[in-house]
Amino acid sequence: MLTTNDYQLLPEVTGALQVPTAAKPPLGRAEKTAGVIAPVHFSLVVPTYNESRNIERIVALLSQRLDAVLPDRYEIVVVDDNSPDGTWQLAQALLVHYPCLRVMRRQEERGLSTAVIRGWQAARGDVLGVIDGDLQHPPEVLEQLLSAIEQGADLALASRNADGGGVSTWSAARRFLSRGAQLLGLVLLPGVLSRVSDPMSGYFLVRRSAIAGRSLHPLGYKILLEVLGRGAIDRITEVGYVFQEREAGESKVTWKQYRDYIRHLVRLRVSLGRLSRFRQALDFPIGRFIRFGFVGLSGLVVDMGLLYLLHGTLGFGLTRSAIVAAELAIINNFVWNDRWTFSDLTQQQQKRHQVIKRFIKFNLICLMGLILKVLLLNVLFNGLHLNPYVANFLAIAAVTLWNFWINLKLSWRVTQVK
Repeated sequence: MLTTNDYQLLPEVTGALQVPTAAKPPLGRAEKTAGVIAPVHFSLVVPTYNESRNIERIVALLSQRLDAVLPDRYEIVVVDDNSPDGTWQLAQALLVHYPCLRVMRRQEERGLSTAVIRGWQAARGDVLGVIDGDLQHPPEVLEQLLSAIEQGADLALASRNADGGGVSTWSAARRFLSRGAQLLGLVLLPGVLSRVSDPMSGYFLVRRSAIAGRSLHPLGYKILLEVLGRGAIDRITEVGYVFQEREAGESKVTWKQYRDYIRHLVRLRVSLGRLSRFRQALDFPIGRFIRFGFVGLSGLVVDMGLLYLLHGTLGFGLTRSAIVAAELAIINNFVWNDRWTFSDLTQQQQKRHQVIKRFIKFNLICLMGLILKVLLLNVLFNGLHLNPYVANFLAIAAVTLWNFWINLKLSWRVTQVK
């Protein structure tokens, strides 16, 4: 007889936030023994954090509903952010009783939106969904959402603002904030948010084919914004539901969620606008290059400041002072580029030898860039007889592009061998 220990957790998914076209991971020992052999049609992700008081009930209710409409053709994927209250352990214990349940414990990342995508990346269904683990989303609505997908919808949304929907006993202040956030979204992204009545909903189903292969960049809790903004969503169906008050556990709605929502709107506005289309036509990461440029400016400040301190104040020799200042500026630039400009590319390259390797490459590329700058400056000034300041500016611009592109392809490449 199988015990809890025979039921392994799903491996934590890392890397790019991109849902594969088809994902059919091999069945584990426990799943094979339990008889989960039918093709999975529907994968429902339940992101959790400190939901130990709700997890058993939500799994039971979802299984009961889905057993009735999709027997042996669904899976419930609980993705827990390493909850201090042991939610993931309680979910793992339920694997013995629920053969269609799968559990992932995330220890490297945090956040509801990324948890949903990681669950979708591990999912096997052609239809993907998300529901909160706090019982505020009524499981009985799932049947209507699945029916909408079967009738041809690319996205089936549970909406608090559609016919039959509501928000239970929300206070006037919370209603005002919710409507204000929606209005702001309509102003910034009218072409995206106007397509649905409840763009802040966290309860919906979507066809895998509508989002597969798309690079997703969620921020905060509102994953639906990414799906609407970046997915190939044609037909949308809405089903009204009443948002329930939490029965157990604590609410996770804070001012940080509203702040992240605004940042997410702005990010989508920029990425879906003309600048993004220009960038895609050039196949050039403009946003990352801008960050690289700002880091370069900070390095210039460090270089000039240290040169003044070492040579002008402490009286060290000019050449020695310039070398020390330049190297410390390079260190400054590397740290900021590693933690900001290329942070998404360093998530799987955190070992000490990998960081040292990146730093050495960065130093060498910057040295080559310095040599290139001197050569360009001489060609532009002595060969083309340009104004010395114009020549210097053009040389700096060219070298900045050189440093960025070569570092992107060599120092921070994502194909590192571990």
